[in-house]
Amino acid sequence: MLYHFLTPLSDGGDIFNLFRYITFRSGGAFMTALIFSFVFGRPIINWLRRMQKKGQPIRDDLPERHIVEKAGTPTMGGVMILSALLISTLLWARLDNGFVWVVVVVTFGFGAIGFADDFLKVRRFSVKGVPGRVRLGLGFLIALGASYWATSLQPEALQNTIALPVFKNAMIDAGLLYAPFAMLVIAGSANAVNLTDGLDGLAIMPVMIAAGSLGIIAYVVGRTDFTEYLQLSYVPGTGEIVVFCAALIGAGLGFLWYNAPPAMVFMGDTGSLALGGALGAIAVSAKHEIVLAIIGGLFVLEAVSVIIQVVSFKLTGKRVFRMAPIHHHFEQKGWQEATIVIRFWIISVILALIGLATLKLR
Repeated sequence: MLYHFLTPLSDGGDIFNLFRYITFRSGGAFMTALIFSFVFGRPIINWLRRMQKKGQPIRDDLPERHIVEKAGTPTMGGVMILSALLISTLLWARLDNGFVWVVVVVTFGFGAIGFADDFLKVRRFSVKGVPGRVRLGLGFLIALGASYWATSLQPEALQNTIALPVFKNAMIDAGLLYAPFAMLVIAGSANAVNLTDGLDGLAIMPVMIAAGSLGIIAYVVGRTDFTEYLQLSYVPGTGEIVVFCAALIGAGLGFLWYNAPPAMVFMGDTGSLALGGALGAIAVSAKHEIVLAIIGGLFVLEAVSVIIQVVSFKLTGKRVFRMAPIHHHFEQKGWQEATIVIRFWIISVILALIGLATLKLR
């Protein structure tokens, strides 16, 4: 918004000219989201506590300490994240950029699904919210629409193709299968982050790390000089996604202030589904869907652990892990919550660096 109002006032050598630069506006988006979270975080948490009274319902199949230590903590903290993210993005991003709107619509579409799920849970004080099939169905519809939308904004030569990391100019023409593939990337990312959100601070930091990494990738593939040097596919317009990523990191840091152990608030499905969907939409827009699986490898691990557990139990009646997702497995082994969280953060940083390295390794 500021770009459209202030850049016409610039003569090329004044402060208004700064608003032409993605880097400057990304810094502004980061600070706006962070300050919003600090200023309005506590009032939002107090409002959630008054509205929910008993806080988030705790599943009785979780480790016993969750029932004792986390009872009464309000959920739906994703409202704080999404509010800061939306205000910052609308304020600092170019609103004539289609990729920005793809990511925003996906984020808030999945956020709405999560909000409905959280609302039903706290209203009934039950772990059962929106039926799983309905959640998945709505998520797939949003993701499918977004995949077509993002594809329409990309150069014709790149439409319906999947880029292979490491290999030079290696593209797979998926044809009609690309839309379902992109749909699975977005919806799968949303649900994988949702499964990861089980300990204080566990999901939000890896989300910020992944968002920062994908922001770098989006900026690089949106510039011809970088894509020529690194031999990447050029996708004009994706650089503006960096503003969204910066706002997400600012909002995430502000939320972590309140979500650090012991958490004052949980992000709930409102936040986890929305943020996961955002990561998937960014990867699809920037044509780095496979790299997302590397950068977000922690989320993949969490989701795969659940799949393995379910399949193993149905086929053999035995469990591979003491509890799934895998962070609960380590809890059952006696690891302290802070130990699990920090070690998973370290893994996220390592995977992000590996993912970014694929830009150069060709």
